[in-house]
Amino acid sequence: MLDAWVAKRRQIAAFEAEAAELLIEQIALHDADVSASPFHRDAIHRSMVAEFSAAAHVPKGSMEFAFADAHALQAHLPAIRAAFASGSISSGHVREIARASALVAEAIRNKKADASVMELFETAVLVVAEQDTAARTRAHARQVAAALVGETVVDRHRRAAEERCVTVKSLDDGLALLTAVLPEWIATAISDRLSRMTKEVVRARADREFVPLPWWWDGDHDGLSPEDFALDDPSFDPYAGGMIPCAEGVIPGADGDTFATDPEIEHFSPDTRTWAQVQADLFSDLLLTADPSAAHGDGLDDIQARVQVTVAANTLLGADNRLAELDGHGPLDPDIARDLAGRNNGWTRLFLDAAGMVIETDTYTPTEGMRRFLRARDQHCRFPGCRMPVHRCDVDHNRDHAKGGRTRLDNLGHLCRAHHTLKHPDVPDPHRWNAQQEKDGTITWHSPLGRDYADSPPRRVMFV
Repeated sequence: MLDAWVAKRRQIAAFEAEAAELLIEQIALHDADVSASPFHRDAIHRSMVAEFSAAAHVPKGSMEFAFADAHALQAHLPAIRAAFASGSISSGHVREIARASALVAEAIRNKKADASVMELFETAVLVVAEQDTAARTRAHARQVAAALVGETVVDRHRRAAEERCVTVKSLDDGLALLTAVLPEWIATAISDRLSRMTKEVVRARADREFVPLPWWWDGDHDGLSPEDFALDDPSFDPYAGGMIPCAEGVIPGADGDTFATDPEIEHFSPDTRTWAQVQADLFSDLLLTADPSAAHGDGLDDIQARVQVTVAANTLLGADNRLAELDGHGPLDPDIARDLAGRNNGWTRLFLDAAGMVIETDTYTPTEGMRRFLRARDQHCRFPGCRMPVHRCDVDHNRDHAKGGRTRLDNLGHLCRAHHTLKHPDVPDPHRWNAQQEKDGTITWHSPLGRDYADSPPRRVMFV
């Protein structure tokens, strides 16, 4: 069944490639119409997009992207076009590659790069696209484009930063959409800080709701003391039968809420907000008051955003102006990287071998050094296709420590919680995955069906 599904996916990709070829033919007709009526270029284009959008029941924006992808395939991506036609890459891969290729195409048009650079771009990107997900291809394609035409990327980023803005769009039911267009490294830092603050709120809420309690109250409102139950019996479940844990001096009301009998006791109402709701409330608190509500707990005070950047030492010193990299996202203006470095004392120096693999860090404490090495090497969860960043992952023994797996770099890797649990001993054998790491850091996953899936660590340098 798995083989049949994979084969069908390739057929779908091939059909999508045929649909793209039809759009390429339509672009030729469009260009002919524009040549005949050059003053109506915009109207002709809008009419074409509207026609296809209405016929296929596809949103206007999606249709515009489809035409843009088709134009890129026709104009300067012959190798990607052939791979798409064979079904070896999907429309998602084509979308990410086409967007990244715009940087290279602009450099060629402006005579800042030779036309042969586009061929190098295609070759380097296809190596990853045919073996990995569209999301990982996006980060790799942007990195390749930046390496090939770095100056153009810096210029584009600086121009784009001038377009930062905040907009509000009214929605139904009294809601509104607040949109902020920001430099990527700032937006990433904001998102990370909000996530960490939300996690602290949820953790504090759990601590408050599940502290050890001195007595219990049952659903019939009969006050029962611990002596009425075998509380030292591991099988005793005080929640069974409608039992409600109550702090001393607090009595449950008829509707399930509680009220304090002692006015000296401070009592918070139960926090039933979802993760997204807590995050939205924190976002509002920070913007409107710059100080989250004290009810959220003191743990929020020391939380700062984390920005992980890789930059060459010469660039950091100002000896050159090569691009830095915002890890997991793409190229970063070297001026911003230098500014960040000046405000942070926790930078890690990485030593690379000839293939661009991290082999050592300049740290003293062994245990923390291993963690720093793994963070630098992995960048994200090491299950094939997963891009969960390392600070949201667990450091896992690929071979279980309880079964003799050693705590060393070639047996450790970052896994997100969802993929970490695939290997847990409590998972039945017919459904349990295993992972084995090679000397170069590649982790090979063995599935319950007997398939092998390899995930190589992201490269840190590129030869172009």
